[in-house]
Amino acid sequence: MTTTPATSRRRRGDPRRGRVPLPVLLLALVAVALFAAPLVGVLWRVPWSAAPDIASSELVTRALWLSIRTSLVATAVCLVLGVPLAWVLAAVDFPGRSFVRALATLSMVLPPVVGGVALFFSFGRRGLFGQHLDAWFGITLPFSTWAVILAQTFVAMPFLVLTVEAAIRQADPRLADAARTLGASRWFTFTRVTLPSVRPALVAGAVLAWARALGEFGATITFAGNLPGRTQTLPLATYLALESDPDQALVISLVLIAASFAVLVGLRDRWLGGGGRAEVVPR
Repeated sequence: MTTTPATSRRRRGDPRRGRVPLPVLLLALVAVALFAAPLVGVLWRVPWSAAPDIASSELVTRALWLSIRTSLVATAVCLVLGVPLAWVLAAVDFPGRSFVRALATLSMVLPPVVGGVALFFSFGRRGLFGQHLDAWFGITLPFSTWAVILAQTFVAMPFLVLTVEAAIRQADPRLADAARTLGASRWFTFTRVTLPSVRPALVAGAVLAWARALGEFGATITFAGNLPGRTQTLPLATYLALESDPDQALVISLVLIAASFAVLVGLRDRWLGGGGRAEVVPR
């Protein structure tokens, strides 16, 4: 195997590895401050003395458990549907693949309220598909817990699809080819070779999808409404509390921030890869 000078330096732990010019470092610090400032503002205004009572109130706990249940179910649906879609987009060359990819990721750039409107006029009782669900099967989705799950899945799945598709494209195709040469079926190759090889990206995509589902607001309130105990998730409870009880809104926001931040930090080094140290070049 040919060893390049850069590879040799990395293996020897060359101190020049990862040097960062000072202007780049300063701009990076400004970006970090931009992300941190809103969080600091929330922490500064949280009524810490009353926070335990507010966090344990019936409204917050009910909305929290509903958010957890629906976001986990939405993530499971994203995995079941999104992983095969990512594999098809990455491994199969078919006419209209670019259109399908754009369609699958459209909800990432759509305003969430527009997504909710689209869901309502598609799956509402008078919608294109909803009217048939109601007439044929007696299924009414709007303003139900399943409407929350559908809205969360709609906005969260693109994060999983893009992450897994990119990983499959970068995976070594020789592994799958070797398995097929040895007589493995396409399904066996997909489940026992392809998926294990992209496991870090699969976990990362699932976590991103879960975090997006947990924080979904616009599509949920438009398609599912804001019914306590049924469709009122934590983001919706935060919006409602902001008008009547800002302290409660701050505490709910803190709960959401803590839950999402803890999961992302806990998975960062293990699944997304840790970074090495870098030197600052003062020039």
